[in-house]
Amino acid sequence: MPGAPTAAERPVRPDEIDDFATLYGGNCAGCHGTEARPGAAVPLHDPVYLAIVDDAVLRRTITAGVPGTAMPAFAQSAGGTLTDAQIDIIVRQMRAKWARADALAGVAPPPYAGGGGDAARGMQVYAVFCSGCHGTDGSGGAHAGSIVDGSYLALVSDQALRTAVLVGRPALGAPDWRNNIPGHPMSSQEIDDVVAWMAAHRPSFPGQPYSRVQLMEPRHD
Repeated sequence: MPGAPTAAERPVRPDEIDDFATLYGGNCAGCHGTEARPGAAVPLHDPVYLAIVDDAVLRRTITAGVPGTAMPAFAQSAGGTLTDAQIDIIVRQMRAKWARADALAGVAPPPYAGGGGDAARGMQVYAVFCSGCHGTDGSGGAHAGSIVDGSYLALVSDQALRTAVLVGRPALGAPDWRNNIPGHPMSSQEIDDVVAWMAAHRPSFPGQPYSRVQLMEPRHD
């Protein structure tokens, strides 16, 4: 029929999209960035990250999100927009495109999930491994910003903090757990402890509160 669309011109239902680039670009890249542009969250194209985290964790996190953080649930079963098949495509193609067998260079990494940490010990661990970039108190230094900012800590889980210490942020110059001090990789317990120290700075009620005077002043807008 004249004017009838070709197969390529017909719109594709959102739940029928099976192209990895489209799925990743529309659901992940905004926070996790791309190979060309880093995002606010840990890069999913980092081979070190993919060597440490397993598919079950990736699938569970995409499906259900991380409650209390900026990571939402993406599965339709949890109120999101992605089908189980689309989540499988994302997980499978992330590995196919970005995983590398030699990412850890033969070094056994600490486990992805940690145990309990001690904030007092963590302050000492921070001084040794982190203060050179983030400053003596964690509020920022010559080479990196604050890691004790209340608004930041309110948006990330303890696991996200551990992941950031484990894999670093290569595009931003932050090393992984092996290279804060060359030749002296951090142990799993040291990572637990420094995470506990950072988490101890997380406010119960994040954000800038108004003073009593500001609340009582009349508005003129």
